[in-house]
Amino acid sequence: MSENEKKWIDFLKEPVGISSEDIPEIELYMDQITTFMDTRLESSRRYPEDKVLTKTMINNYTKNRLLPPSVKKKYSREHLFMLIFIYHLKNTLSISDIQTLLEPLSRRWFEGKDESGLSLKEIYDRTTASCGIRHAELEEEIQRLSEITDDSFSDYQLAEEDRDYLNLFSFIYQLCYDIYVRKQLIESLIDHYRSEHPAEKDKSRKKKM
Repeated sequence: MSENEKKWIDFLKEPVGISSEDIPEIELYMDQITTFMDTRLESSRRYPEDKVLTKTMINNYTKNRLLPPSVKKKYSREHLFMLIFIYHLKNTLSISDIQTLLEPLSRRWFEGKDESGLSLKEIYDRTTASCGIRHAELEEEIQRLSEITDDSFSDYQLAEEDRDYLNLFSFIYQLCYDIYVRKQLIESLIDHYRSEHPAEKDKSRKKKM
Protein backbone atom coordinates (compact mmCIF):
# COMPACT_ATOMS: atom_id res chain seq x y z
CA MET A 1 0.00 0.00 0.00
CA SER A 2 1.36 3.43 -0.95
CA GLU A 3 1.96 6.20 1.57
CA ASN A 4 -0.93 8.16 0.06
CA GLU A 5 -3.31 5.23 0.50
CA LYS A 6 -2.20 4.66 4.10
CA LYS A 7 -3.48 8.11 4.99
CA TRP A 8 -7.04 6.82 4.54
CA ILE A 9 -6.57 4.57 7.53
CA ASP A 10 -6.47 7.67 9.73
CA PHE A 11 -10.28 7.85 9.69
CA LEU A 12 -10.22 4.93 12.15
CA LYS A 13 -8.93 7.26 14.82
CA GLU A 14 -12.32 8.96 14.97
CA PRO A 15 -15.14 6.58 15.97
CA VAL A 16 -18.43 7.26 14.23
CA GLY A 17 -21.01 7.61 16.95
CA ILE A 18 -23.14 9.95 19.02
CA SER A 19 -22.94 10.26 22.79
CA SER A 20 -26.25 10.01 24.62
CA GLU A 21 -25.38 13.33 26.24
CA ASP A 22 -25.60 14.95 22.80
CA ILE A 23 -29.01 13.50 22.01
CA PRO A 24 -31.83 16.01 22.67
CA GLU A 25 -34.19 15.14 25.49
CA ILE A 26 -37.05 16.98 23.81
CA GLU A 27 -39.31 15.44 21.16
CA LEU A 28 -38.44 16.25 17.56
CA TYR A 29 -40.27 16.34 14.25
CA MET A 30 -39.06 14.19 11.36
CA ASP A 31 -37.19 17.04 9.65
CA GLN A 32 -35.34 17.76 12.86
CA ILE A 33 -34.45 14.07 13.24
CA THR A 34 -32.98 13.81 9.73
CA THR A 35 -31.04 17.06 10.17
CA PHE A 36 -29.64 15.90 13.51
CA MET A 37 -28.49 12.54 12.12
CA ASP A 38 -27.03 14.04 8.94
CA THR A 39 -25.10 16.60 10.97
CA ARG A 40 -23.79 14.33 13.72
CA LEU A 41 -22.86 11.44 11.42
CA GLU A 42 -21.59 13.57 8.55
CA SER A 43 -18.09 12.06 8.70
CA SER A 44 -19.50 8.61 7.89
CA ARG A 45 -20.72 9.64 4.43
CA ARG A 46 -18.84 8.13 1.52
CA TYR A 47 -19.87 10.94 -0.81
CA PRO A 48 -20.87 14.51 0.11
CA GLU A 49 -24.31 14.08 -1.48
CA ASP A 50 -25.09 10.95 0.56
CA LYS A 51 -27.84 11.18 3.16
CA VAL A 52 -27.43 9.52 6.55
CA LEU A 53 -31.18 9.45 7.11
CA THR A 54 -34.22 10.43 5.06
CA LYS A 55 -37.97 10.62 5.66
CA THR A 56 -38.44 7.60 3.42
CA MET A 57 -35.97 5.59 5.49
CA ILE A 58 -37.77 6.46 8.73
CA ASN A 59 -41.13 5.50 7.25
CA ASN A 60 -39.72 2.20 5.98
CA TYR A 61 -38.16 1.42 9.37
CA THR A 62 -41.53 2.01 11.01
CA LYS A 63 -43.38 -0.02 8.38
CA ASN A 64 -40.99 -2.96 8.86
CA ARG A 65 -41.23 -2.70 12.66
CA LEU A 66 -37.61 -1.74 13.20
CA LEU A 67 -38.73 1.53 14.76
CA PRO A 68 -41.79 2.24 16.92
CA PRO A 69 -44.16 4.79 15.33
CA SER A 70 -44.02 8.47 16.22
CA VAL A 71 -46.52 10.01 18.60
CA LYS A 72 -48.43 12.89 17.00
CA LYS A 73 -45.63 13.13 14.39
CA LYS A 74 -43.01 13.66 17.09
CA TYR A 75 -40.03 11.42 17.88
CA SER A 76 -38.55 10.88 21.32
CA ARG A 77 -34.99 10.42 22.51
CA GLU A 78 -35.64 6.68 22.46
CA HIS A 79 -36.44 6.90 18.76
CA LEU A 80 -33.01 8.41 18.18
CA PHE A 81 -31.33 5.61 20.13
CA MET A 82 -33.08 3.09 17.91
CA LEU A 83 -32.25 4.99 14.72
CA ILE A 84 -28.55 5.05 15.60
CA PHE A 85 -28.64 1.30 16.27
CA ILE A 86 -30.32 0.78 12.89
CA TYR A 87 -27.79 3.01 11.16
CA HIS A 88 -24.86 0.91 12.35
CA LEU A 89 -26.60 -2.42 11.70
CA LYS A 90 -28.13 -1.83 8.27
CA ASN A 91 -24.93 -2.18 6.24
CA THR A 92 -24.38 -5.68 7.58
CA LEU A 93 -27.79 -7.14 8.41
CA SER A 94 -31.00 -7.65 6.49
CA ILE A 95 -34.18 -5.84 7.54
CA SER A 96 -35.52 -9.13 8.88
CA ASP A 97 -32.41 -9.70 11.01
CA ILE A 98 -32.45 -6.16 12.36
CA GLN A 99 -36.12 -6.50 13.25
CA THR A 100 -35.39 -9.71 15.14
CA LEU A 101 -32.50 -8.09 16.98
CA LEU A 102 -34.29 -4.86 17.91
CA GLU A 103 -37.78 -6.17 18.69
CA PRO A 104 -36.96 -6.98 22.34
CA LEU A 105 -35.54 -3.46 22.81
CA SER A 106 -38.74 -1.90 21.48
CA ARG A 107 -40.97 -4.21 23.48
CA ARG A 108 -39.20 -4.11 26.84
CA TRP A 109 -37.30 -0.84 27.15
CA PHE A 110 -38.60 1.70 24.64
CA GLU A 111 -41.34 3.03 26.92
CA GLY A 112 -39.13 3.34 30.00
CA LYS A 113 -37.23 1.40 32.62
CA ASP A 114 -38.04 -2.22 33.33
CA GLU A 115 -38.40 -3.80 36.77
CA SER A 116 -34.61 -3.95 37.14
CA GLY A 117 -34.29 -0.20 36.56
CA LEU A 118 -32.64 -0.64 33.18
CA SER A 119 -33.56 1.86 30.44
CA LEU A 120 -32.90 2.11 26.71
CA LYS A 121 -30.48 4.97 27.38
CA GLU A 122 -28.40 2.79 29.68
CA ILE A 123 -28.41 -0.02 27.10
CA TYR A 124 -27.30 2.49 24.46
CA ASP A 125 -24.53 3.85 26.71
CA ARG A 126 -23.17 0.41 27.63
CA THR A 127 -23.26 -0.81 24.03
CA THR A 128 -21.65 2.24 22.47
CA ALA A 129 -19.00 2.45 25.22
CA SER A 130 -17.92 -1.09 24.38
CA CYS A 131 -17.73 -0.07 20.71
CA GLY A 132 -15.38 2.76 21.61
CA ILE A 133 -13.01 0.32 23.30
CA ARG A 134 -13.29 -2.11 20.40
CA HIS A 135 -12.60 0.67 17.90
CA ALA A 136 -9.10 1.20 19.29
CA GLU A 137 -8.41 -2.53 19.10
CA LEU A 138 -9.64 -2.66 15.50
CA GLU A 139 -7.37 0.22 14.58
CA GLU A 140 -4.36 -1.75 15.82
CA GLU A 141 -5.49 -4.92 14.02
CA ILE A 142 -5.97 -3.10 10.73
CA GLN A 143 -2.62 -1.36 11.02
CA ARG A 144 -0.93 -4.75 11.57
CA LEU A 145 -2.76 -6.21 8.57
CA SER A 146 -1.61 -3.26 6.48
CA GLU A 147 2.00 -3.90 7.46
CA ILE A 148 1.68 -7.61 6.63
CA THR A 149 0.15 -7.04 3.21
CA ASP A 150 2.84 -4.47 2.39
CA ASP A 151 5.22 -7.42 1.98
CA SER A 152 2.84 -9.74 0.13
CA PHE A 153 4.76 -9.58 -3.17
CA SER A 154 8.19 -8.44 -2.03
CA ASP A 155 9.84 -11.56 -3.51
CA TYR A 156 8.88 -10.48 -7.05
CA GLN A 157 10.55 -7.85 -9.18
CA LEU A 158 7.58 -5.61 -9.87
CA ALA A 159 7.08 -2.08 -11.00
CA GLU A 160 6.18 0.16 -8.06
CA GLU A 161 2.67 0.79 -9.42
CA ASP A 162 1.99 -2.96 -9.81
CA ARG A 163 3.36 -3.75 -6.36
CA ASP A 164 1.24 -1.04 -4.73
CA TYR A 165 -1.87 -2.29 -6.51
CA LEU A 166 -1.32 -5.94 -5.52
CA ASN A 167 -0.58 -5.00 -1.91
CA LEU A 168 -3.77 -2.93 -1.84
CA PHE A 169 -5.75 -5.76 -3.43
CA SER A 170 -4.43 -8.22 -0.81
CA PHE A 171 -5.22 -5.78 2.01
CA ILE A 172 -8.80 -5.15 0.84
CA TYR A 173 -9.42 -8.84 0.15
CA GLN A 174 -8.36 -9.81 3.67
CA LEU A 175 -10.52 -7.07 5.18
CA CYS A 176 -13.46 -8.43 3.16
CA TYR A 177 -12.71 -11.95 4.35
CA ASP A 178 -12.82 -10.74 7.96
CA ILE A 179 -16.24 -9.20 7.28
CA TYR A 180 -17.42 -12.42 5.60
CA VAL A 181 -16.46 -14.55 8.61
CA ARG A 182 -17.98 -12.15 11.11
CA LYS A 183 -21.18 -11.85 9.07
CA GLN A 184 -21.55 -15.63 9.06
CA LEU A 185 -21.15 -15.66 12.84
CA ILE A 186 -23.68 -12.82 13.27
CA GLU A 187 -26.27 -14.58 11.11
CA SER A 188 -25.73 -17.82 12.99
CA LEU A 189 -26.27 -16.05 16.33
CA ILE A 190 -29.46 -14.39 15.08
CA ASP A 191 -30.76 -17.67 13.66
CA HIS A 192 -30.10 -19.33 17.01
CA TYR A 193 -31.95 -16.53 18.81
CA ARG A 194 -34.91 -16.99 16.45
CA SER A 195 -34.95 -20.73 17.13
CA GLU A 196 -35.14 -19.97 20.85
CA HIS A 197 -37.91 -17.38 20.33
CA PRO A 198 -40.43 -18.83 17.84
CA ALA A 199 -42.75 -15.82 18.02
CA GLU A 200 -40.07 -13.50 16.63
CA LYS A 201 -39.16 -16.12 14.03
CA ASP A 202 -42.75 -16.36 12.81
CA LYS A 203 -43.05 -12.57 12.55
CA SER A 204 -39.93 -12.38 10.40
CA ARG A 205 -41.20 -15.09 8.07
CA LYS A 206 -44.57 -13.37 7.62
CA LYS A 207 -42.87 -10.09 6.75
CA LYS A 208 -41.01 -11.75 3.87
CA MET A 209 -44.19 -13.15 2.33
